Amino acid sequence: MLLIALVIGFLPQWRQRQTAASDTKQLAVSNVAVVSPAATMPGSGLTLPAEVRPWLDTSIFAQVSGYLKTRLVDIGAHVEQGQLLAEIDTPDLNQQLKQAQAQLKLAQTSFDLAKSTNDKFQKLFSEGVVSQLDSENAAAAQGVQAANLENNTENVKRLEQLQGFQRVVAPFAGTITIRNVEVGDLINPSGGKEMFHIQQTQSLRVYFRVPQAEAPNIAAGQTFDVLVGTQGGKPFPGKVATTSEAVSPDSRTMQVELQVDNSKNEITAGSYATVRLPQSVLGKLLILPDNTLIFRGKNLQVAVVDAKGVVEVRDVKVGRDFGIQSEILGGVTESDKVIVNPSDSITTGTSVHVAATPAPSATPAPSATPAPSASLVPY
Repeated sequence: MLLIALVIGFLPQWRQRQTAASDTKQLAVSNVAVVSPAATMPGSGLTLPAEVRPWLDTSIFAQVSGYLKTRLVDIGAHVEQGQLLAEIDTPDLNQQLKQAQAQLKLAQTSFDLAKSTNDKFQKLFSEGVVSQLDSENAAAAQGVQAANLENNTENVKRLEQLQGFQRVVAPFAGTITIRNVEVGDLINPSGGKEMFHIQQTQSLRVYFRVPQAEAPNIAAGQTFDVLVGTQGGKPFPGKVATTSEAVSPDSRTMQVELQVDNSKNEITAGSYATVRLPQSVLGKLLILPDNTLIFRGKNLQVAVVDAKGVVEVRDVKVGRDFGIQSEILGGVTESDKVIVNPSDSITTGTSVHVAATPAPSATPAPSATPAPSASLVPY
């Protein structure tokens, strides 16, 4: 009876102690809210800065010295290929050409005389009238005069070609954008003064740089919208002509060239523009709220909870910043459960209890559009 009484009295106390220990153990495990990285398509795409350049762009310099005789075009003139732009008066060159032509006539006469003499000596040598030495001297004299004739002929051709540069013509059809000469100006090719500048703008080249992560998705033949600031956001289709096929080590970006039709002259060369990459190029994004990120040391981290409630702290690579959310480039997957507002003391191996109440969604708001500059920083 005494033993039964002791058991009956001790059992409730033992149960109470077990319950207290269990409660203490549960209270020692933190309750945390988790969220999974959201895989979503960026609603507005990616906007990148671009530069508009003419399809052909060149400076026209003088090739001969003289004075500008006539100027037939001015800034804004639309010219055709081969059209005369200006004429240069070259009195010194003209005099040199006349002198060279006179020397050519003299060389021609000397050659004809040497040839005639050589022919006679060769005939006389075959008849045994003159010696072999005289025959060889006559042949050598003809060779010297032939070389002199060729030299003078080439000199005349060179001066005639230079004289052709008196006429300054357009190398291709385009628009005159710069005119730096006037009638009567001294023209000196050695001074390097630009006479005209011409651009062809029927087609335009648009250059922009793609972040490293998106570079493999860009290929020749794709079409992107080009937005020019002066046109109020009007899109112009641009076709990818080529890419640099290399990522710059300074900016971690790849240069892309678009070809844009400008037959209506709606776009001014040299304008600032933006290029919008569509959803199909960007693909999916992994998004996490900023309050899941742990700032420790040099790398950003997140705390991931497994099925047993054990924490693993991982390094993650962050891309663009969407305000209260960030793009995650690596370190987590869609199936991971990431702790929201992790404590500063949380470490790998810590046991936690996942709260039943779900954390707010990681999906970004439709209006969240990353700034063009922010898209380049993480890469």
